[in-house]
Amino acid sequence: MSKKLLLFWQNPTSRRWMTLGLLEKRGGIYSFRYSQSAKKSPEFVPFGVMNNVTKTYESQALFPIFKNRLLAKNRPEYADYMEWLGLSKQLVTDMDELSRSGGIRATDNLQLFPYPEKQDGKYVVEFFVHGIRHVPTRQADRIATLQSGDELFLMKDVQNRADALALAIRTNDPPEIIGYCPSFFTADINQLLDAQPPANVKLSVAKINLTAPLQYRLMCRLESPWLSNFTTFADGEFEDECPVMLKVAS
Repeated sequence: MSKKLLLFWQNPTSRRWMTLGLLEKRGGIYSFRYSQSAKKSPEFVPFGVMNNVTKTYESQALFPIFKNRLLAKNRPEYADYMEWLGLSKQLVTDMDELSRSGGIRATDNLQLFPYPEKQDGKYVVEFFVHGIRHVPTRQADRIATLQSGDELFLMKDVQNRADALALAIRTNDPPEIIGYCPSFFTADINQLLDAQPPANVKLSVAKINLTAPLQYRLMCRLESPWLSNFTTFADGEFEDECPVMLKVAS
């Protein structure tokens, strides 16, 4: 499971998502730093004690803003939650949980996703399908007929007024749209689709949770060759180094 997580923020006015920061865990130490976009945004207000966007913060414990996004183990739904995420209650780490759940809370506009990294020469990401609540009920119900490993397909939605890079997800036979790729990955995936035969970009069902809330209903896995000239959207956000480390009290 990823030890590097990207933090995204949705501007409450424009509703646009922005890459906000990078959370890492190395050798038992957590670090967080802000993205280039965060440094340039006049609308984003930095978090509490981590209020200097030019510094890197370190802590022996998970920063409170992320710790508060973990589900308490004594909650009655904890076992079901771990099952929906495809994680082991005994082996799960906080970074594992945040990587799969996105750390979503109803009280703010933040979400976490794994940093895209090369795996055995491939670009590999797993994500829960977005936008299921926006498709017709008949199409959303199609999810119940799918099985793990089933092939799915990507459709460019170039006339989407909210996001010209939007990628719809459809089934095969009959073809029905069942949701959308998370917008965080669409720049990467479009680049991969355009630079090679589209059939090389494989999308499949990773997990189905029919009793889960819609946000955890369908997990997909996308794989593509990592092309020689490919750079992920996140690289440009964190290409600068932040040598100054600020300790945050645990």
